[in-house]
Amino acid sequence: MFARVIFLLCFLVLPGQAFSQPGQYDLAYLWDKSLDNVLDYQNQLEEILEPEIARNLRIVGRRQGDFGLIYDHNGTALSSAQLMIQQNEILRKAGLADCLVVEDKGYYQLYNVSYGLGPNLESLKKKYNRVYSYLGSEVGKNLFIEQTTGDNYTLIYRRRGDRSSTYKVAQKHATLLKHKGISTTIIVEKNNPVVFGESSHLNDDASFETITIAAKKKPAAAKGIIPPEPAYKNNADPPKIIKASSNAGRKEVEQAIETFIKELRSKGKISSDERTGWMVYDLTKRESLAEINGDMRFQAASMIKPFVALAFFHRVQQGELIYGPKSRRNMEQMIQRSNNGATNWVMRMVGGPARCEEILRTHYGDIFKNTVITEYIPPGGKTYKNVALPSDYIRFLQALWDDQLPHSKEIRRLMSLPGRDRLYDRTPIPQGTLVYNKTGSTAYLCGDMGILVPRDKSGNRYPYALVGIIQRSSRPSNYGDWMLTRGNVIREVSTLVYQEMKKQYRLL
Repeated sequence: MFARVIFLLCFLVLPGQAFSQPGQYDLAYLWDKSLDNVLDYQNQLEEILEPEIARNLRIVGRRQGDFGLIYDHNGTALSSAQLMIQQNEILRKAGLADCLVVEDKGYYQLYNVSYGLGPNLESLKKKYNRVYSYLGSEVGKNLFIEQTTGDNYTLIYRRRGDRSSTYKVAQKHATLLKHKGISTTIIVEKNNPVVFGESSHLNDDASFETITIAAKKKPAAAKGIIPPEPAYKNNADPPKIIKASSNAGRKEVEQAIETFIKELRSKGKISSDERTGWMVYDLTKRESLAEINGDMRFQAASMIKPFVALAFFHRVQQGELIYGPKSRRNMEQMIQRSNNGATNWVMRMVGGPARCEEILRTHYGDIFKNTVITEYIPPGGKTYKNVALPSDYIRFLQALWDDQLPHSKEIRRLMSLPGRDRLYDRTPIPQGTLVYNKTGSTAYLCGDMGILVPRDKSGNRYPYALVGIIQRSSRPSNYGDWMLTRGNVIREVSTLVYQEMKKQYRLL
């Protein structure tokens, strides 16, 4: 490390080098023509970098038409170079490409439209509803309430555009909203935490209803361990996966997924050292639609975090912990932003990884058949020892949807907080679909698990649970590219599943 610093210092003072000039410098992690790719990469970095760095990641634009992901350091050449060395140690351990020192020029900040700022969150939620109603769902899908500094909040249309074009949009919206007493301004995109968005708005709407269709065949009696102290709400029966009725051994959804994955393998888009796991469960008909490697052990990555939340809420229900402002804040950071420091804080409050696993195994053994929680999230954010089965996720999601777990509603709220996912985001699944999910990533694994709740023309909703996991046996040579492409595979499978559900229920 010392030798690297000496070499870098020599480089910085060489005459004619850009770094020898006074100025401010940032760190650049990625440049890409696709804003979506940059946003996905940002999600990966937020899991592995220190909280202070993660909070100050910024997406910027260049005149060349591409977007960049930078750490807004504004430091000297020397301090930026030293920080670059520290960051690259973390990035290499995680399998990511090195970052570079760049002078703070040649790129511009991105802007959003703001409709209000202040400490009253409930007031901004009311304004959110009005703006959503007046400007329509196309604006609404990118309408968010962000927490800024302290206890202040702002209602924004997250446009992420250049200053000039965003200002024109703000002027147009101001004209449309003038008679409603709502003014607009533009503000810099700062990657603030989101506390309310379309998913929250729709989830709060009590006007929709879900349809329940009785399964054709009643499930068999419960097998396995019966918890000595039933923890399921109202002593409800523990969730069981109901097998789909046979159709040449497979249902349409499972066949479609298998055919798609085989096609990708034949084209080399999924390599021979990659295992995949897929499960789909129809929460309306109460039957399993796809079980591909459902009982195979995979790394859990960050998908373990809702299980940690359950262990915490179990202790809250027992009167052993209090769910107050601090624990709520850490829980939101753990689930929404996948913050590893917050996750380890929640684990410590429960009693450590082993205590989390003990609670799940003892009190929810019919859900967690082979879930292993043996370690805190290590430095760099890459955990490989915690494992779970795809079927464990499905049973958890079923119990969560059926309100059978302690504080189910709060866990669902946490999983519905706005964020980038691999089940709905960047898919053609219609806007207005409710999503409750948690992604997971390591240097070897890309996954997502969650519940999607689409609707038909009458507004009725038909929920289903989906788990998608792709895991390698070795590190990819280009982790960033691998994660982006495999994330898109999960999105394509999710789209395929939606199309099959659409046929069954005449969805939008």
